[in-house]
Amino acid sequence: MRTYRELFRVPEFLPLFLSSATMVASGTLRGLALATLVYTATGSPLLSALSLFGSHFAQVIGAMTLLSLADRVPPRAGMVALTTVHGLGTLALALPGMPIWGMFAVIGVLGLLGSVGNGVRWGLLGEILPGGDYLLGRSVFNMSVGVMQIGGFAIGGVLLTFTSSRRVLVLATVLCLAAALLNRFGLVGRPPRAAGRVSVGTTWRVNAWLWSAPGRRFAYLAAWVPNGLVVGNEALFVAYRPDSAAVLFVCGALGMLVGDTAMGRFVRPEWREGLLTPVQLLLGVPYLIFALSPALPLAAVAVAAASAGFSGSLLLQQRIVDLTPEEMRGQALGLHSAGMFTMQAVGASLAGLVAEWMPTAGAMVVMGLLSVAVTLSLRPGLRATRSASVDAAPGRRRS
Repeated sequence: MRTYRELFRVPEFLPLFLSSATMVASGTLRGLALATLVYTATGSPLLSALSLFGSHFAQVIGAMTLLSLADRVPPRAGMVALTTVHGLGTLALALPGMPIWGMFAVIGVLGLLGSVGNGVRWGLLGEILPGGDYLLGRSVFNMSVGVMQIGGFAIGGVLLTFTSSRRVLVLATVLCLAAALLNRFGLVGRPPRAAGRVSVGTTWRVNAWLWSAPGRRFAYLAAWVPNGLVVGNEALFVAYRPDSAAVLFVCGALGMLVGDTAMGRFVRPEWREGLLTPVQLLLGVPYLIFALSPALPLAAVAVAAASAGFSGSLLLQQRIVDLTPEEMRGQALGLHSAGMFTMQAVGASLAGLVAEWMPTAGAMVVMGLLSVAVTLSLRPGLRATRSASVDAAPGRRRS
Protein backbone atom coordinates (compact mmCIF):
# COMPACT_ATOMS: atom_id res chain seq x y z
CA MET A 1 0.00 0.00 0.00
CA ARG A 2 1.29 3.47 -0.88
CA THR A 3 1.55 6.23 1.68
CA TYR A 4 -0.11 9.62 1.24
CA ARG A 5 3.29 11.17 0.55
CA GLU A 6 3.93 8.67 -2.25
CA LEU A 7 0.55 9.43 -3.82
CA PHE A 8 1.43 13.09 -4.29
CA ARG A 9 4.60 12.10 -6.14
CA VAL A 10 2.57 10.31 -8.82
CA PRO A 11 2.43 12.47 -11.98
CA GLU A 12 -0.90 14.29 -12.48
CA PHE A 13 -2.27 13.31 -9.08
CA LEU A 14 -1.55 16.69 -7.47
CA PRO A 15 -3.16 18.91 -10.15
CA LEU A 16 -6.22 16.65 -10.34
CA PHE A 17 -6.47 16.74 -6.56
CA LEU A 18 -6.15 20.53 -6.41
CA SER A 19 -8.71 21.13 -9.16
CA SER A 20 -11.18 18.79 -7.47
CA ALA A 21 -10.67 20.45 -4.08
CA THR A 22 -11.16 23.88 -5.62
CA MET A 23 -14.43 22.77 -7.22
CA VAL A 24 -15.63 21.41 -3.86
CA ALA A 25 -14.86 24.75 -2.21
CA SER A 26 -16.74 26.54 -4.99
CA GLY A 27 -19.73 24.22 -4.72
CA THR A 28 -19.82 24.61 -0.93
CA LEU A 29 -19.90 28.40 -1.14
CA ARG A 30 -22.45 28.28 -3.93
CA GLY A 31 -24.74 25.88 -2.06
CA LEU A 32 -24.69 27.79 1.22
CA ALA A 33 -25.20 31.17 -0.47
CA LEU A 34 -27.99 29.85 -2.68
CA ALA A 35 -29.81 28.05 0.15
CA THR A 36 -29.67 31.21 2.24
CA LEU A 37 -30.89 33.31 -0.67
CA VAL A 38 -33.80 30.98 -1.44
CA TYR A 39 -34.83 30.48 2.19
CA THR A 40 -34.79 34.24 2.81
CA ALA A 41 -36.93 34.84 -0.27
CA THR A 42 -39.44 32.01 0.21
CA GLY A 43 -39.28 30.79 3.85
CA SER A 44 -39.70 27.23 2.50
CA PRO A 45 -37.57 24.35 3.90
CA LEU A 46 -38.37 22.36 0.76
CA LEU A 47 -37.15 25.01 -1.70
CA SER A 48 -34.10 25.69 0.45
CA ALA A 49 -33.25 21.97 0.42
CA LEU A 50 -33.76 21.77 -3.34
CA SER A 51 -31.48 24.74 -3.90
CA LEU A 52 -28.72 22.81 -2.11
CA PHE A 53 -29.30 19.45 -3.78
CA GLY A 54 -31.72 20.05 -6.66
CA SER A 55 -28.94 19.92 -9.25
CA HIS A 56 -28.49 16.29 -8.31
CA PHE A 57 -31.87 15.43 -9.87
CA ALA A 58 -30.47 16.36 -13.27
CA GLN A 59 -27.62 13.91 -12.73
CA VAL A 60 -29.93 10.99 -13.43
CA ILE A 61 -30.86 12.52 -16.80
CA GLY A 62 -27.18 12.96 -17.62
CA ALA A 63 -26.50 9.39 -16.51
CA MET A 64 -29.12 8.10 -18.96
CA THR A 65 -28.16 10.26 -21.94
CA LEU A 66 -24.63 11.73 -21.80
CA LEU A 67 -22.59 9.37 -19.63
CA SER A 68 -20.96 7.53 -22.54
CA LEU A 69 -18.95 10.74 -23.02
CA ALA A 70 -17.02 9.97 -19.83
CA ASP A 71 -14.84 7.34 -21.53
CA ARG A 72 -14.93 8.85 -25.04
CA VAL A 73 -13.63 12.37 -24.49
CA PRO A 74 -9.97 13.32 -23.91
CA PRO A 75 -9.88 13.70 -20.12
CA ARG A 76 -8.03 17.03 -19.97
CA ALA A 77 -10.27 18.71 -22.53
CA GLY A 78 -13.37 17.39 -20.79
CA MET A 79 -12.24 18.60 -17.38
CA VAL A 80 -11.37 22.09 -18.65
CA ALA A 81 -14.68 22.50 -20.49
CA LEU A 82 -16.85 21.29 -17.62
CA THR A 83 -15.19 23.41 -14.91
CA THR A 84 -15.44 26.48 -17.13
CA VAL A 85 -19.16 25.91 -17.73
CA HIS A 86 -19.70 25.51 -13.98
CA GLY A 87 -18.01 28.87 -13.45
CA LEU A 88 -20.24 30.59 -15.99
CA GLY A 89 -23.35 28.98 -14.49
CA THR A 90 -22.40 30.12 -10.99
CA LEU A 91 -21.88 33.64 -12.30
CA ALA A 92 -25.37 33.53 -13.81
CA LEU A 93 -26.82 32.69 -10.38
CA ALA A 94 -25.22 35.86 -9.00
CA LEU A 95 -26.94 38.16 -11.50
CA PRO A 96 -29.21 40.75 -9.82
CA GLY A 97 -32.89 40.10 -10.42
CA MET A 98 -32.43 36.39 -11.21
CA PRO A 99 -35.84 34.82 -10.40
CA ILE A 100 -36.16 31.69 -8.31
CA TRP A 101 -37.27 29.63 -11.32
CA GLY A 102 -34.24 30.87 -13.26
CA MET A 103 -31.93 29.79 -10.46
CA PHE A 104 -33.39 26.29 -10.52
CA ALA A 105 -33.01 26.14 -14.32
CA VAL A 106 -29.30 26.94 -14.01
CA ILE A 107 -28.93 24.42 -11.19
CA GLY A 108 -30.47 21.77 -13.46
CA VAL A 109 -28.04 22.43 -16.31
CA LEU A 110 -25.05 22.26 -13.97
CA GLY A 111 -26.29 18.96 -12.57
CA LEU A 112 -26.79 17.53 -16.07
CA LEU A 113 -23.18 18.28 -16.99
CA GLY A 114 -21.91 17.23 -13.57
CA SER A 115 -22.79 13.59 -14.24
CA VAL A 116 -20.29 13.55 -17.12
CA GLY A 117 -17.68 15.51 -15.17
CA ASN A 118 -17.62 12.99 -12.34
CA GLY A 119 -17.19 10.12 -14.80
CA VAL A 120 -14.28 11.88 -16.51
CA ARG A 121 -12.60 12.77 -13.20
CA TRP A 122 -12.85 9.39 -11.50
CA GLY A 123 -12.05 7.49 -14.67
CA LEU A 124 -8.88 9.58 -15.00
CA LEU A 125 -8.02 8.90 -11.36
CA GLY A 126 -8.29 5.18 -12.13
CA GLU A 127 -5.73 5.64 -14.90
CA ILE A 128 -3.38 7.64 -12.69
CA LEU A 129 -3.73 5.17 -9.78
CA PRO A 130 -4.42 1.69 -11.18
CA GLY A 131 -5.28 -1.34 -9.06
CA GLY A 132 -5.64 -1.19 -5.29
CA ASP A 133 -4.21 2.33 -5.10
CA TYR A 134 -7.56 3.72 -6.28
CA LEU A 135 -9.17 3.37 -2.82
CA LEU A 136 -6.32 5.20 -1.10
CA GLY A 137 -6.38 7.94 -3.72
CA ARG A 138 -10.14 8.26 -3.54
CA SER A 139 -9.92 8.55 0.24
CA VAL A 140 -7.59 11.53 -0.20
CA PHE A 141 -10.11 13.18 -2.50
CA ASN A 142 -12.87 12.50 0.01
CA MET A 143 -10.70 13.96 2.76
CA SER A 144 -10.28 17.09 0.66
CA VAL A 145 -14.06 17.27 0.40
CA GLY A 146 -14.22 17.33 4.20
CA VAL A 147 -11.52 19.98 4.52
CA MET A 148 -12.94 22.18 1.76
CA GLN A 149 -16.44 21.90 3.19
CA ILE A 150 -15.22 22.78 6.66
CA GLY A 151 -13.42 25.82 5.28
CA GLY A 152 -16.15 26.65 2.78
CA PHE A 153 -19.03 26.53 5.26
CA ALA A 154 -17.04 28.36 7.93
CA ILE A 155 -15.84 31.09 5.55
CA GLY A 156 -19.20 31.18 3.80
CA GLY A 157 -21.00 31.65 7.11
CA VAL A 158 -18.72 34.56 8.00
CA LEU A 159 -19.02 36.12 4.56
CA LEU A 160 -22.81 35.91 4.62
CA THR A 161 -22.77 37.81 7.89
CA PHE A 162 -20.93 40.74 6.34
CA THR A 163 -21.83 40.65 2.67
CA SER A 164 -24.56 39.50 0.29
CA SER A 165 -25.24 36.01 -1.01
CA ARG A 166 -24.68 37.19 -4.58
CA ARG A 167 -21.15 38.36 -3.78
CA VAL A 168 -20.39 34.95 -2.28
CA LEU A 169 -21.58 33.44 -5.57
CA VAL A 170 -19.09 35.62 -7.46
CA LEU A 171 -16.30 34.23 -5.28
CA ALA A 172 -17.50 30.71 -6.09
CA THR A 173 -17.26 31.62 -9.79
CA VAL A 174 -13.61 32.66 -9.41
CA LEU A 175 -12.81 29.31 -7.79
CA CYS A 176 -14.39 27.39 -10.71
CA LEU A 177 -12.26 29.27 -13.22
CA ALA A 178 -9.15 28.60 -11.11
CA ALA A 179 -9.97 24.87 -11.29
CA ALA A 180 -10.22 25.13 -15.09
CA LEU A 181 -6.69 26.60 -15.22
CA LEU A 182 -5.35 23.83 -12.97
CA ASN A 183 -6.81 21.22 -15.31
CA ARG A 184 -5.47 22.89 -18.44
CA PHE A 185 -1.89 23.35 -17.28
CA GLY A 186 -1.54 20.53 -14.75
CA LEU A 187 -2.87 17.53 -16.67
CA VAL A 188 -1.29 15.95 -19.73
CA GLY A 189 -3.16 15.23 -22.93
CA ARG A 190 -4.48 11.67 -22.91
CA PRO A 191 -6.57 9.88 -25.50
CA PRO A 192 -10.11 8.75 -24.65
CA ARG A 193 -10.29 5.46 -22.75
CA ALA A 194 -12.79 3.97 -25.21
CA ALA A 195 -13.52 4.30 -28.90
CA GLY A 196 -16.87 4.40 -30.61
CA ARG A 197 -19.73 6.77 -31.14
CA VAL A 198 -21.18 8.80 -28.29
CA SER A 199 -24.93 8.32 -28.19
CA VAL A 200 -27.87 7.84 -25.90
CA GLY A 201 -28.04 4.22 -27.08
CA THR A 202 -24.43 3.57 -26.09
CA THR A 203 -25.05 5.12 -22.68
CA TRP A 204 -28.12 2.98 -22.11
CA ARG A 205 -26.42 -0.22 -23.32
CA VAL A 206 -23.39 0.14 -21.04
CA ASN A 207 -25.53 1.23 -18.07
CA ALA A 208 -27.70 -1.85 -18.53
CA TRP A 209 -24.63 -4.05 -18.62
CA LEU A 210 -23.20 -2.42 -15.48
CA TRP A 211 -26.49 -2.95 -13.67
CA SER A 212 -26.85 -6.57 -14.85
CA ALA A 213 -24.21 -8.04 -12.52
CA PRO A 214 -25.55 -8.63 -8.98
CA GLY A 215 -22.21 -7.68 -7.41
CA ARG A 216 -22.23 -4.21 -8.96
CA ARG A 217 -25.99 -3.81 -8.54
CA PHE A 218 -25.93 -4.30 -4.77
CA ALA A 219 -22.82 -2.11 -4.48
CA TYR A 220 -24.60 0.69 -6.36
CA LEU A 221 -27.74 0.44 -4.23
CA ALA A 222 -25.76 0.40 -0.98
CA ALA A 223 -23.74 3.42 -2.11
CA TRP A 224 -26.78 5.39 -3.25
CA VAL A 225 -29.73 4.88 -0.93
CA PRO A 226 -28.59 4.94 2.74
CA ASN A 227 -26.22 7.85 2.03
CA GLY A 228 -28.84 9.80 0.12
CA LEU A 229 -31.40 9.50 2.88
CA VAL A 230 -28.94 10.86 5.45
CA VAL A 231 -27.90 13.72 3.16
CA GLY A 232 -31.58 14.66 3.28
CA ASN A 233 -30.99 15.57 6.93
CA GLU A 234 -28.16 17.88 5.93
CA ALA A 235 -30.63 19.71 3.71
CA LEU A 236 -32.66 20.48 6.85
CA PHE A 237 -29.81 22.11 8.80
CA VAL A 238 -30.82 25.60 7.68
CA ALA A 239 -34.43 25.00 8.77
CA TYR A 240 -33.36 23.33 12.06
CA ARG A 241 -30.95 26.06 13.15
CA PRO A 242 -31.17 29.05 10.77
CA ASP A 243 -28.79 31.07 12.93
CA SER A 244 -26.06 28.42 13.21
CA ALA A 245 -26.55 25.97 10.33
CA ALA A 246 -22.94 26.57 9.27
CA VAL A 247 -21.79 24.93 12.54
CA LEU A 248 -23.68 21.74 11.70
CA PHE A 249 -22.32 21.73 8.15
CA VAL A 250 -18.76 22.14 9.46
CA CYS A 251 -19.20 19.31 11.98
CA GLY A 252 -20.61 17.07 9.27
CA ALA A 253 -17.62 17.76 7.04
CA LEU A 254 -15.26 17.13 9.95
CA GLY A 255 -16.88 13.76 10.68
CA MET A 256 -16.60 12.76 7.02
CA LEU A 257 -12.93 13.79 7.01
CA VAL A 258 -12.15 11.64 10.05
CA GLY A 259 -14.04 8.64 8.67
CA ASP A 260 -12.40 8.76 5.24
CA THR A 261 -8.94 9.19 6.77
CA ALA A 262 -9.40 6.20 9.04
CA MET A 263 -10.87 3.96 6.33
CA GLY A 264 -8.41 4.88 3.60
CA ARG A 265 -5.17 4.88 5.56
CA PHE A 266 -5.46 3.10 8.90
CA VAL A 267 -8.03 0.29 8.51
CA ARG A 268 -6.30 -2.88 7.33
CA PRO A 269 -7.57 -4.22 3.97
CA GLU A 270 -8.65 -7.55 5.47
CA TRP A 271 -10.90 -5.74 7.97
CA ARG A 272 -12.72 -3.53 5.50
CA GLU A 273 -15.39 -5.93 4.25
CA GLY A 274 -16.46 -6.79 7.79
CA LEU A 275 -16.82 -3.11 8.66
CA LEU A 276 -19.05 -2.18 5.72
CA THR A 277 -22.44 -2.77 7.37
CA PRO A 278 -21.52 -1.27 10.80
CA VAL A 279 -20.11 1.83 9.12
CA GLN A 280 -23.21 2.28 6.99
CA LEU A 281 -25.44 1.85 10.04
CA LEU A 282 -23.51 4.71 11.60
CA LEU A 283 -25.04 6.99 8.97
CA GLY A 284 -28.54 6.84 10.43
CA VAL A 285 -28.26 5.85 14.09
CA PRO A 286 -26.88 9.16 15.49
CA TYR A 287 -29.82 11.07 14.01
CA LEU A 288 -32.19 9.25 16.36
CA ILE A 289 -31.02 11.64 19.09
CA PHE A 290 -32.92 14.39 17.28
CA ALA A 291 -36.10 12.90 18.77
CA LEU A 292 -35.05 14.95 21.83
CA SER A 293 -34.60 18.16 19.77
CA PRO A 294 -31.03 18.47 21.07
CA ALA A 295 -29.26 21.77 21.64
CA LEU A 296 -26.53 22.78 19.23
CA PRO A 297 -23.53 21.08 20.95
CA LEU A 298 -25.19 17.64 21.11
CA ALA A 299 -26.64 18.04 17.63
CA ALA A 300 -23.18 18.88 16.28
CA VAL A 301 -21.66 15.73 17.86
CA ALA A 302 -24.43 13.56 16.39
CA VAL A 303 -23.97 15.06 12.93
CA ALA A 304 -20.19 14.49 13.06
CA ALA A 305 -20.64 10.86 14.13
CA ALA A 306 -23.18 10.17 11.39
CA SER A 307 -21.00 11.74 8.71
CA ALA A 308 -18.14 9.39 9.58
CA GLY A 309 -20.38 6.67 8.13
CA PHE A 310 -19.93 8.07 4.62
CA SER A 311 -16.53 6.32 4.59
CA GLY A 312 -18.36 3.12 3.69
CA SER A 313 -18.74 4.55 0.20
CA LEU A 314 -15.00 4.05 -0.34
CA LEU A 315 -15.38 0.29 0.07
CA LEU A 316 -18.29 0.20 -2.35
CA GLN A 317 -16.45 2.25 -4.96
CA GLN A 318 -13.46 -0.08 -4.77
CA ARG A 319 -15.80 -3.04 -5.27
CA ILE A 320 -17.26 -1.39 -8.39
CA VAL A 321 -13.75 -0.73 -9.76
CA ASP A 322 -12.70 -4.33 -9.08
CA LEU A 323 -15.77 -5.68 -10.90
CA THR A 324 -15.48 -3.45 -14.00
CA PRO A 325 -13.07 -3.66 -16.97
CA GLU A 326 -10.80 -0.63 -17.35
CA GLU A 327 -12.38 0.68 -20.55
CA MET A 328 -15.75 0.95 -18.79
CA ARG A 329 -14.63 2.41 -15.46
CA GLY A 330 -15.28 6.05 -16.34
CA GLN A 331 -18.93 5.31 -17.04
CA ALA A 332 -19.15 2.88 -14.10
CA LEU A 333 -17.84 5.50 -11.67
CA GLY A 334 -19.88 8.22 -13.36
CA LEU A 335 -22.99 6.08 -12.85
CA HIS A 336 -22.02 5.68 -9.20
CA SER A 337 -21.67 9.45 -8.77
CA ALA A 338 -24.83 10.26 -10.73
CA GLY A 339 -26.90 7.78 -8.76
CA MET A 340 -25.40 9.01 -5.49
CA PHE A 341 -26.16 12.64 -6.26
CA THR A 342 -29.64 11.79 -7.53
CA MET A 343 -30.44 9.93 -4.33
CA GLN A 344 -29.11 12.88 -2.35
CA ALA A 345 -31.61 15.07 -4.18
CA VAL A 346 -34.37 12.53 -3.53
CA GLY A 347 -33.36 12.43 0.13
CA ALA A 348 -33.31 16.22 0.37
CA SER A 349 -36.74 16.45 -1.27
CA LEU A 350 -38.21 13.72 0.92
CA ALA A 351 -36.77 15.31 4.05
CA GLY A 352 -38.10 18.70 3.00
CA LEU A 353 -41.57 17.27 2.38
CA VAL A 354 -41.62 15.48 5.74
CA ALA A 355 -40.49 18.69 7.44
CA GLU A 356 -43.43 20.54 5.89
CA TRP A 357 -45.79 18.30 7.92
CA MET A 358 -43.92 17.72 11.16
CA PRO A 359 -41.18 19.39 13.24
CA THR A 360 -37.79 19.49 11.54
CA ALA A 361 -36.16 17.40 14.27
CA GLY A 362 -38.80 14.69 13.83
CA ALA A 363 -38.20 14.63 10.08
CA MET A 364 -34.50 14.03 10.72
CA VAL A 365 -35.34 11.04 12.93
CA VAL A 366 -37.54 9.59 10.18
CA MET A 367 -34.73 9.90 7.62
CA GLY A 368 -32.25 8.24 9.98
CA LEU A 369 -34.59 5.30 10.55
CA LEU A 370 -35.11 4.86 6.80
CA SER A 371 -31.34 4.78 6.23
CA VAL A 372 -30.89 2.08 8.88
CA ALA A 373 -33.72 0.00 7.42
CA VAL A 374 -32.30 0.10 3.88
CA THR A 375 -28.78 -0.78 5.08
CA LEU A 376 -30.07 -3.87 6.89
CA SER A 377 -32.19 -4.94 3.90
CA LEU A 378 -29.20 -4.79 1.51
CA ARG A 379 -26.78 -6.64 3.80
CA PRO A 380 -27.62 -10.20 2.60
CA GLY A 381 -27.11 -9.28 -1.07
CA LEU A 382 -23.79 -7.58 -0.38
CA ARG A 383 -22.50 -10.57 1.57
CA ALA A 384 -23.60 -13.01 -1.15
CA THR A 385 -21.84 -11.09 -3.96
CA ARG A 386 -18.66 -9.81 -2.28
CA SER A 387 -16.47 -12.46 -4.00
CA ALA A 388 -17.92 -11.87 -7.51
CA SER A 389 -15.52 -11.74 -10.48
CA VAL A 390 -15.20 -9.31 -13.38
CA ASP A 391 -17.61 -10.14 -16.20
CA ALA A 392 -16.85 -9.45 -19.85
CA ALA A 393 -17.70 -6.02 -21.21
CA PRO A 394 -20.27 -5.70 -23.99
CA GLY A 395 -18.76 -6.85 -27.25
CA ARG A 396 -15.60 -8.20 -25.59
CA ARG A 397 -14.72 -11.82 -25.01
CA ARG A 398 -12.96 -13.06 -21.94
CA SER A 399 -9.30 -13.79 -22.53
